Amino acid sequence: METEMESISLQHLSFDEKGLIPAVVQDARTGEVLMVAYMNRDSLIRTVESGETWFYSRSRQKLWHKGEESGHFQHVRRIYVDCDADTLVVEVVPEGPACHTGSRSCFFRTLSEWENLRGPAGISILSELFEEIRDRRAHPQARSYTNYLQQEGKNKIDKKIGEEAAEVIIADQHENREEIIGESCDLLYHLFVLWENAGVDLTDVLAELDARDEKKGNKKEVGHQDRIF
Repeated sequence: METEMESISLQHLSFDEKGLIPAVVQDARTGEVLMVAYMNRDSLIRTVESGETWFYSRSRQKLWHKGEESGHFQHVRRIYVDCDADTLVVEVVPEGPACHTGSRSCFFRTLSEWENLRGPAGISILSELFEEIRDRRAHPQARSYTNYLQQEGKNKIDKKIGEEAAEVIIADQHENREEIIGESCDLLYHLFVLWENAGVDLTDVLAELDARDEKKGNKKEVGHQDRIF
């Protein structure tokens, strides 16, 4: 059962005895956890006022603006509060990596004891794929198929979209599950190349999906069938 979203004001948050509250920072596009830091009342106020993340450094005993030195700012999209009002989830669109090591996320290692038990990749793999395609344009590589498509341009890319879409249809007609999965991956890849070539970001598509979801249930906008697609 879907729970209706509530709101809570800053004055009702439960800061610890040191005046701090943990903030889990997630990529608003994929839900990937980027980092965990602490905020105090002042840094949270600055985050709300600026639209960029501010934290409190326990080691330096001072506020710090994420990206002030690296340029890797985090643009806040949503801030959620947990049921006990003592933990925050901050959804952001990051400019560059979140980790000081240069990794996109601070959580780039897995626990050895869990390595063989982990499940399939999450939706964050889509963001990784799009960023890799974008990076190919900035840093071309020899014999890169992505660079080949980017150099050929929209006519070649559009042709490949048509071909891959047809392959998905054929796989479906054959009722071959493995072929559907494989051909769908090829179609998604070429669609991402098209987006990058057209200047469309993955976040643009996700924002449109989110906007359509907000219309769900409004019959004046979506019609009597009460659907958005």
